[in-house]
Amino acid sequence: MSDSDEIVLYTNPMSRGRIARIMLEEVGRPYRAEILDYGTTMKAPEYLAVNPMGKVPAITHRGQTITEAAAVCAYLADAFPEAGLAPATSSPLRGPYYRWLFFAAGPLEAAVTARSLGTLPPPEKAAMVGYGSYDAVVDGLEHALKPGPWILGDRFSAADVYVGAQISWGLMFKSLPDRPAFVDYAQRLEARPAWTRAAEKDDALMPKEG
Repeated sequence: MSDSDEIVLYTNPMSRGRIARIMLEEVGRPYRAEILDYGTTMKAPEYLAVNPMGKVPAITHRGQTITEAAAVCAYLADAFPEAGLAPATSSPLRGPYYRWLFFAAGPLEAAVTARSLGTLPPPEKAAMVGYGSYDAVVDGLEHALKPGPWILGDRFSAADVYVGAQISWGLMFKSLPDRPAFVDYAQRLEARPAWTRAAEKDDALMPKEG
């Protein structure tokens, strides 16, 4: 394997880098993890040359840098089609795959963040934000899970990695209501071998108490 074919994951165990690691474990290809610390190595010139935002996750592969967790999921699914984590571009499922992947990266994250920060718009201003209202986003998310067991029905995809991480963390931090559809979906995801492997690797890197 040439240097450009190597997958390097830049991450921190207390970050959205956990999503990228789950996706890499689902892909099943070897990768090297570079663990960065907030405020030091994440803002050092060496990493800013990779991602000028000084944030994680990022991956490098084939001479390119991909940032943003949703983009990392989509990129890896397309870069390694043999993993079967994205519908073919000719498949009717490609539409809903994009729909819910970008829904989670856009309206869902924006609405959850606004609610957590106490910055949700008043009803008369809801039309000014892309998500409309927090309640509408939560209802839309539940609608996406109804066919089940995955976002695309019987087919698991990269969209589930990203949506699932948002739901799992939302339940953990109480930023999403514990509706049965969310709880059941998160349990299915967390039972996947790739999720377990990724969690074990990141948990082992967490700061030790005491």
